[in-house]
Amino acid sequence: MVSTRPLLLLVLCSLTLTEARFRLFNMRASELSANILGTPDGYVKVFCSSANLGETSVSRNEKNPWWKEEFTTYNGQENDLLRLEVFDSDFLKDDLLGVCQRQIKLGTHKHDCFLEEGGTLHYTYTLD
Repeated sequence: MVSTRPLLLLVLCSLTLTEARFRLFNMRASELSANILGTPDGYVKVFCSSANLGETSVSRNEKNPWWKEEFTTYNGQENDLLRLEVFDSDFLKDDLLGVCQRQIKLGTHKHDCFLEEGGTLHYTYTLD
């Protein structure tokens, strides 16, 4: 007689490792700091776990940018690390304004992240 235990274990393991849709949206910043040349030209690089999801457009001459881009992956898992890197785009070298990191959780969540060089990044994500 054939045992069904291996099949049962396989099903149980796949249930605990189920991947979900992760969506990052509604990204904006307030009071971004600028270099001595004037107002910041901000943009955000987006990473989830080891995946580079892309980056926003550069918002020129704006201390309080609002980015319209949304970032989605279908390989998200609860407790994956979300990493958002905020930059000021410059001619020679872009300046890192700050990094936001958070383990993602199921549901929809809004967060504020205070940047090392001044300003705040606001964003919303959903993991379902």
